[in-house]
Amino acid sequence: MDDLIAAHRHTVNNWRQVHASRMCGCCNCLHLFTPDEIVAWTGLEVHDLDNPLAIDRQTAMCPRCGSEAVLGDASGHPVDPEFLQRMNVAWFEQTIARPMPPPG
Repeated sequence: MDDLIAAHRHTVNNWRQVHASRMCGCCNCLHLFTPDEIVAWTGLEVHDLDNPLAIDRQTAMCPRCGSEAVLGDASGHPVDPEFLQRMNVAWFEQTIARPMPPPG
């Protein structure tokens, strides 16, 4: 489970890491693709358009499903169907046990 949590941190603010990757995958739709197939990014605010440091805070969007769940192989985590499936189960099927606050 720790590997999934660590990998999840690489699915946001990942502009530089995705561009340094040879292969990417989506934890939502499980699609594999190269970084040059990504056409949409989120997270760049209008007031930061001229700020080169803000570019690194952008998050890749999957070219197939549009989800902000892209993991690049430069993250050091596997980008293969098996690992992406594990990520999908953990984040999108919500099977990670999270403590619930007490009622009231």
